[in-house]
Amino acid sequence: MTESAKHKKTTIQISAEVLVENFDVAIGLLSLEGIDTFHEDNDILRFYMDAQDWTDEKRESVRGILKSVCGKDVALTEEKVAEKNWNEAWEATLKPIEISERLVIVQREKPYTPKPGQIVIEINPKMSFGTGFHETTRLMLRMIEAVLQPDDVVLDIGTGTGVLAIACRKYGNQHPILAFDNYSWAVENAIENSQVNASEDISFELLDAEETLEEALAREKFTLILANVNRGVIGKIFPKLAPYAKSAQIMVSGILVYDEAWLVKLLESFGCKIVRKATEGEWLCALISKA
Repeated sequence: MTESAKHKKTTIQISAEVLVENFDVAIGLLSLEGIDTFHEDNDILRFYMDAQDWTDEKRESVRGILKSVCGKDVALTEEKVAEKNWNEAWEATLKPIEISERLVIVQREKPYTPKPGQIVIEINPKMSFGTGFHETTRLMLRMIEAVLQPDDVVLDIGTGTGVLAIACRKYGNQHPILAFDNYSWAVENAIENSQVNASEDISFELLDAEETLEEALAREKFTLILANVNRGVIGKIFPKLAPYAKSAQIMVSGILVYDEAWLVKLLESFGCKIVRKATEGEWLCALISKA
């Protein structure tokens, strides 16, 4: 049994009739609550949380979000489910996504003929965020392409499918990479994806960013720190990341464009600033350094 297999969690599937036209805003706001796995089923939005995190407080917060989005109370249907690939039907429809002229993300084992010089990353997304189909993943990948150096020492916080770490390797980074997630299925998926893409020297580990980040940061002199998470997590972990902004570039996403002022204020309180940013849809990606 692998170490990550020992950490199986009970998962709650929550279903709500949100209506298709409200999906984008609902998903954006729910992601700020730490929810990162969604399935769209006609007008029904399904999302998933560890049972231990689905508290009465979280339930009421979700109710409030959905009421603000839909303009009325929205009933929640809750069901305990086994860990599995809830997105299987969705995965069957996935098409290659060209992140840039240089990089394309394809679903594993689906035929694709790359353009000359094009880097292809094969991803089996399972339940993880990071397929290339979400704006934040694309934003991070494009910015990595723009700023990554071969000798960067990379830390990937909340690795999901492992696509950001794998891209760093494919883009030519030559140092060992540390990537971690607090979900066992994400770590297992990331390991599988790295093997499929022949991306060596990436250590995928089961760690909690809010609890063990300092220990991870102490392992190496990181020069590029990636965190495609959400506003709540960024707010909690940035005090620990800020001292490293002197020697490392910190790249974050999972933040709505409407929250840029919040991010700027947070950074200023630690003597940091945004040195580069990009947006797609309602999402922001920012590169941070010491002011």
